[in-house]
Amino acid sequence: MCGIAGFWNISRRVSPEELCYIVQQMSDTLLHRGPDNGGSWVDAEIGIALGHRRLAIVDLSREGHQPMISANGRYVIVFNGEIYNFLELKRQLEVLGHHFRGRSDTEVMLASFSQWGLYEALGRFNGMFAFALWDRQERILHLGRDRLGEKPIYYGWMGQTFLFGSELKALKVHPAFQAKINRDALAVFLRNNYVPAPYSIYEGIYKLPPGTVLTWNGMDAHPNPVPYWSALKAAELGVNQPFTGSEIEAVAQMEALLQDAVGLRMVADVPLGAFLSGGVDSSTVVALMQAQSSQSVKTFTIGFDEDSYNEAHYAKAVAQHLGTDHTELYVTPKDALAVIPKLPTLYDEPFSDSSQIPTFLISQLAKQYVTVSLSGDGGDELFAGYKRYFWGRSTWQKIGWIPPTLRQAVARSLSSLSPQTWNRGLANFHGLLPAKLKQPTPGDKLHWIAEILAVSDAKALYTSMISHWKEREALVVNSLKPLMNYSDRQQLTQLPDFIQHMMYHDTVNYLPDDILVKVDRASMGVSLESRIPFLDHRVVELAWRIPVSMKIRNGQGKWLLRQILYKYVPQNLIERPKMGFGMPIDSWLRVPLRDWAEALLDEHRLQQEGFLNPQPIRQKWAEHLSSERDWQNYLWDVLMFQAWLEENH
Repeated sequence: MCGIAGFWNISRRVSPEELCYIVQQMSDTLLHRGPDNGGSWVDAEIGIALGHRRLAIVDLSREGHQPMISANGRYVIVFNGEIYNFLELKRQLEVLGHHFRGRSDTEVMLASFSQWGLYEALGRFNGMFAFALWDRQERILHLGRDRLGEKPIYYGWMGQTFLFGSELKALKVHPAFQAKINRDALAVFLRNNYVPAPYSIYEGIYKLPPGTVLTWNGMDAHPNPVPYWSALKAAELGVNQPFTGSEIEAVAQMEALLQDAVGLRMVADVPLGAFLSGGVDSSTVVALMQAQSSQSVKTFTIGFDEDSYNEAHYAKAVAQHLGTDHTELYVTPKDALAVIPKLPTLYDEPFSDSSQIPTFLISQLAKQYVTVSLSGDGGDELFAGYKRYFWGRSTWQKIGWIPPTLRQAVARSLSSLSPQTWNRGLANFHGLLPAKLKQPTPGDKLHWIAEILAVSDAKALYTSMISHWKEREALVVNSLKPLMNYSDRQQLTQLPDFIQHMMYHDTVNYLPDDILVKVDRASMGVSLESRIPFLDHRVVELAWRIPVSMKIRNGQGKWLLRQILYKYVPQNLIERPKMGFGMPIDSWLRVPLRDWAEALLDEHRLQQEGFLNPQPIRQKWAEHLSSERDWQNYLWDVLMFQAWLEENH
């Protein structure tokens, strides 16, 4: 795992010494991604500079040093990630006459580009990666990203300079960088709790979408990323050509493929382990690791004293059954709160998935013992694990038959009174209310029902379900319009089942822009490489061929995955309600974090900064402090932006 950075100044007026100095400054900001060594390569005649920081995982010798030049001299590359099938590709290339000086996957990548060309080589790679490839012969720069978006890469134009890097901090130290906040991206962040690709928090800077290549020849003003793999096509092809074998055959085929995916990700010249929560996904990964290992696999869990957030005892039971070398750490509120000041620098742009805190803590724990850790991310999106899938389909079945005009009329009626007015009015009839409204704030429930009834279709229902600040354009001062995702994310799917639509939506949005950002920044923040077997593209493609009936059974998701896991772990150690990986942010905001939050949400401060409208924020803050409402998600979004703004501007 590594960090990459670079730029192309088309004015060609920068000296070799200055090119080296600037790119060194850029790559030095990524020391945490690559503490082992670094390097740079420049061509002053062209005005291009490539920088690299290395975390050595495979081939720890100098032969794996980057930037690396291909054997034929045509290509120069800086690369972050792993090509897991590089040994197989290396054997194929040796038959074709290629010779290798070292054992690194980077050298195999360069030979693959030389032998098969860029796009065919990418189709052969099984891995996670982000790279910059300079073609010295054609004088073309290629930026590429892996199929599912495990590894990040930002890019953009600043004047006559094209910038790129693994993290925004690398771009920001370039003299040409202009840090103008994109208010429309800020509005989308407040809805999603992340800034979705292709956008970033800065105007003119973008994230390369997963599964695409951006090619620039130094002249085109705005080249578009070109897909070499499409999650949409994989999903629709899988649904249209479903697995036709028996359930036993489906389980066997998926188990064999997952075993191979896990085995490939266990290749390393450094200590290796796994995160273990005791849930279905991480337990499956660890079980398949232990089945292929002659030694006890190192596993890591963090626990909390708050029972509603603690899964450590489940993980310990699974570890004991599998015989892993297990390490657990119980985290105090003080430990967790100490992470919060690190978040703005760790994530570089506003990011407010509160599980960012425990993810960092477990990465920090694992790094004390290993350099590589496998995780179970991706299982929910591929095998229907989220509760919202079931709730969404059930809700639409209940309301979808009602004419939209009638639903919207009822919604307007319910929302015509404020939640507080409803609360006061219904208080006199508490004994007569249905069970779902017998709560301290039934008005909230009625407004939420109104919001659901007002949606135009099933897809709008899902967007509403996963959104935070609905009035985001009014909240962000001078936000003009909500930004939309592009590439195959923007296309309407032809998936027949609403659950399939939700799973696809999460695979191309929530997974790369939230889950994988969280895992990458948290792990690389402590120089730990995280590998994710479920995101092997072969697993993804087979998972889409598996019918929904083999994923959901008796109101429970991941049926097929559970059948694999139960071969290794007794069912009674796994069966329990899904908890997630959360933190008690709601209570923290009222006590230990209150002063910190109050300073960031100060009305005068918000007005002076000029990005956010103070009125709705102050209202939610007051309601939360009084325990009248629970606005932790909404407030955490604002607080993470405010903390980021304070740190970066």
